[in-house]
Amino acid sequence: MSTKDTRREFDRIIGRLAAEDPKFAAPRTLSRQMLVALAVVGGLVWGGLSVLMVVWGAAGVALTCAVVVAVALAVARWRLFL
Repeated sequence: MSTKDTRREFDRIIGRLAAEDPKFAAPRTLSRQMLVALAVVGGLVWGGLSVLMVVWGAAGVALTCAVVVAVALAVARWRLFL
């Protein structure tokens, strides 16, 4: 199956799903209040992780990297699969 055929089949499936359930095709957006809350919490967490990197050294850096990867995966999952 070529790339064009695959894309055409994918678009047809998405069209059928959107026709069956209009919420499926609706864009996923967050409310303004939720965005503000996420920004505040994210800023506080980032500040705390910055302090931990200084206090804990390599362990703090490792923890910060793990948190950044986890958040990136969560955002990717939310954007792609929900």
